[in-house]
Amino acid sequence: MEKTYYESGRALPIAGEYDVIVAGAGPAGVSAAITAGRLGARVLLIEWSNSVGGISTSGLMSHFTGSVQSPLYTEILTRMAEENEGKYHGVITPFINPETLKSIYLSMLREANVTVLLYSFVCGAIMEQNRVTGVITESKSGRRVFSAKVFVDGTGDGDLAAFAGVPYYKGRESDGKMQPCTLMFKVAGVDTERAVLLGSFESTYETEKGELQALAKAHIPYPAGHLLVYPTTLPGIVTCNMTNCTEIDGTSAEDLTRAEIVCRSQMPAIVKYLREYVPGFADCYIISAASLMGVRETRHFRGLAALTEDDILTARLFDDWVVRGAFFNFDVHNLTGAGLDETGVQKNWKQPKGYSIPYGCLIPEATDGLLLTGRNISGTHIAHSNYRVMPICVGLGAAAGVAAALAVKKGVQPRDISAREMQAYL
Repeated sequence: MEKTYYESGRALPIAGEYDVIVAGAGPAGVSAAITAGRLGARVLLIEWSNSVGGISTSGLMSHFTGSVQSPLYTEILTRMAEENEGKYHGVITPFINPETLKSIYLSMLREANVTVLLYSFVCGAIMEQNRVTGVITESKSGRRVFSAKVFVDGTGDGDLAAFAGVPYYKGRESDGKMQPCTLMFKVAGVDTERAVLLGSFESTYETEKGELQALAKAHIPYPAGHLLVYPTTLPGIVTCNMTNCTEIDGTSAEDLTRAEIVCRSQMPAIVKYLREYVPGFADCYIISAASLMGVRETRHFRGLAALTEDDILTARLFDDWVVRGAFFNFDVHNLTGAGLDETGVQKNWKQPKGYSIPYGCLIPEATDGLLLTGRNISGTHIAHSNYRVMPICVGLGAAAGVAAALAVKKGVQPRDISAREMQAYL
C-alpha cells in the first residue's frame, strides 16, 4: 500500500490576473500566445524550462516537417530566413537553428505584448464547477496562482487539461502503447559535400560495407538501430534523430529519467557507426544534445469532435475548420523497436491533398474556460501521428489563440465561439 503524507492547507498568493493564460511554450503554445496577444488580449505564457519553443528549440528538432496553410507559420519561416547566416540567409527553409529560433519567438511574443514566465511548472487547476478559473504554479518564487478568463493547454502532454479532469486515454486505443522517445543531438566535423543524409526510415543507401539502414540495425544497440540525419543551417554540422527508447510514458518523471539515460547511452555507439559506415562522417563528433526529451505521444483528450485517420486519408474539409491545408503522413515510429511501425506510412503515402481540423477537436467535451492545442487535441492514435508535427501544431496554436481572444472579447465560453467567425482570422 502506498504511503501518504497529508500536506496542511495554505493560502496561495494570486500573482497575476490575465485575459488568457497559455500553459506550455512549444510551437503550439507560442503560436496561441502570439495570436491572442495580437488580437488585444492580455496574455501570460507559462513555461517550465529556460526558453520558449519547446521541441523546436530545447528539443533540438532538425526542421519543420509537414506543412500547413497558416500565415503565422509562413511568418515564422520568413523570419528564420531573415536571421539565418551563411548560405541560408534570405532563403526560406524548414531547417532550424534552435538558438536563432528562440530569439525569433521571443521577439514575436514581445511585439504581441505577451508576458512570458519561464522556470515555472503548471502543477494544478483551480475549478469553479466545470470551468477552469486559475492555474497553480511551482517555481523558485514559490507556489502561486494565476487567474484568467480563458486558458489554453499547449503543454503537449495536456497537463493542465488532466489537472482540470478532462477525460483522456493514453497512446494506442487497443493497448495504451505510445510512440517511442528520442533525444536529438548534433555532430560536427561532417564533410557535407560527401555526406549521405537519409531522412526517412524507408530511405536506403548501398555502400561497399553494406546497406546503411541494415548496418545501423546491426551495430547500434536495440531499441535504436536506424539512420536518420538532417542538414542544418551551419557548415559541417548535422542533426541526428537516432536515439530511441520504447515503453516510455512521457507523463512519468521516472520514465523520462530512464529515457534520458537510455538515449544518452546509445550515443557513443551511434557516433562509432556514423564514423565507420556512413560516407562523410569519418571525423564527426558530438557538439550538443537536446535539453528536452522528444516525447511523441501521451494523452489523447475527449473533445466535442475527434479527428480520425479516415478524415485525413479523404482530405476532409470540415465546415467548421480552424486548421486547413495540413499535410503529412502517418509517422508512427516503431512502438517496440527501431524504424517505422507496421501501422506507419511514409514512402507509400497516397494522399496528396491537405486536410482540415474542426474546431470541436480543440474544445474539451464538458470543461469550460479551456482550449486544447498542439498534439493533445482530440484525435485517434493514427491521426495523431500526422497532426502532431510542428507546422500543424503552429496552425492549431493560432486557432486556439483566436478562439481565446474572441471568447474574452465577447464575454463567452470558447465553445460558444463560431468557427466561421474564427476563419476570417486564420
